Amino acid sequence: MNIVLNPTLAIFGLGAPELLLIFGVLILLFGATKLPALAKGLGKSIKEFKKASNEEDEDDKKPSDKPEPPKTHGSN
Repeated sequence: MNIVLNPTLAIFGLGAPELLLIFGVLILLFGATKLPALAKGLGKSIKEFKKASNEEDEDDKKPSDKPEPPKTHGSN
Protein backbone atom coordinates (compact mmCIF):
# COMPACT_ATOMS: atom_id res chain seq x y z
CA MET A 1 0.00 0.00 0.00
CA ASN A 2 1.43 3.36 -1.05
CA ILE A 3 0.50 6.23 1.26
CA VAL A 4 0.90 9.70 -0.22
CA LEU A 5 1.69 12.41 2.30
CA ASN A 6 1.46 15.40 -0.04
CA PRO A 7 -1.64 15.25 -2.26
CA THR A 8 -0.53 18.23 -4.39
CA LEU A 9 2.50 16.38 -5.68
CA ALA A 10 0.53 13.17 -6.08
CA ILE A 11 -1.79 14.83 -8.60
CA PHE A 12 1.06 15.16 -11.08
CA GLY A 13 2.84 11.98 -9.97
CA LEU A 14 5.97 13.92 -9.05
CA GLY A 15 8.29 12.99 -6.25
CA ALA A 16 11.34 14.68 -4.78
CA PRO A 17 13.83 13.39 -7.42
CA GLU A 18 11.65 14.62 -10.29
CA LEU A 19 11.16 18.03 -8.70
CA LEU A 20 14.91 18.40 -8.10
CA LEU A 21 15.61 17.49 -11.71
CA ILE A 22 13.07 20.04 -12.99
CA PHE A 23 14.45 22.72 -10.68
CA GLY A 24 18.01 21.95 -11.83
CA VAL A 25 17.04 22.26 -15.48
CA LEU A 26 15.31 25.58 -14.77
CA ILE A 27 18.45 26.91 -13.08
CA LEU A 28 20.56 25.83 -16.06
CA LEU A 29 18.20 27.44 -18.56
CA PHE A 30 17.41 30.72 -16.86
CA GLY A 31 20.07 31.17 -14.19
CA ALA A 32 19.53 31.51 -10.47
CA THR A 33 19.17 35.29 -10.59
CA LYS A 34 16.27 35.31 -13.09
CA LEU A 35 14.15 32.58 -11.48
CA PRO A 36 12.56 34.84 -8.82
CA ALA A 37 11.61 37.39 -11.49
CA LEU A 38 10.09 34.66 -13.65
CA ALA A 39 8.12 33.27 -10.71
CA LYS A 40 6.89 36.76 -9.81
CA GLY A 41 5.74 37.40 -13.38
CA LEU A 42 4.01 34.03 -13.52
CA GLY A 43 2.23 34.73 -10.23
CA LYS A 44 1.05 38.14 -11.44
CA SER A 45 -0.26 36.72 -14.70
CA ILE A 46 -2.16 33.96 -12.90
CA LYS A 47 -3.63 36.54 -10.50
CA GLU A 48 -4.77 38.75 -13.40
CA PHE A 49 -6.26 35.77 -15.22
CA LYS A 50 -8.25 34.74 -12.15
CA LYS A 51 -9.39 38.32 -11.60
CA ALA A 52 -10.57 38.65 -15.20
CA SER A 53 -12.39 35.32 -15.14
CA ASN A 54 -14.11 36.22 -11.85
CA GLU A 55 -15.24 39.58 -13.28
CA GLU A 56 -16.56 37.82 -16.37
CA ASP A 57 -18.48 35.32 -14.22
CA GLU A 58 -20.02 38.16 -12.18
CA ASP A 59 -21.08 39.97 -15.34
CA ASP A 60 -22.76 36.82 -16.63
CA LYS A 61 -24.64 36.26 -13.38
CA LYS A 62 -25.96 39.83 -12.94
CA PRO A 63 -28.70 40.81 -15.35
CA SER A 64 -28.93 44.54 -15.86
CA ASP A 65 -31.88 46.10 -14.00
CA LYS A 66 -32.86 48.52 -16.70
CA PRO A 67 -31.62 48.77 -20.24
CA GLU A 68 -29.75 51.86 -21.34
CA PRO A 69 -31.76 54.21 -23.57
CA PRO A 70 -30.52 54.47 -27.13
CA LYS A 71 -28.18 57.38 -27.68
CA THR A 72 -28.82 59.77 -30.52
CA HIS A 73 -26.54 62.39 -31.93
CA GLY A 74 -28.86 65.33 -31.36
CA SER A 75 -29.72 64.84 -27.66
CA ASN A 76 -27.45 66.24 -24.96
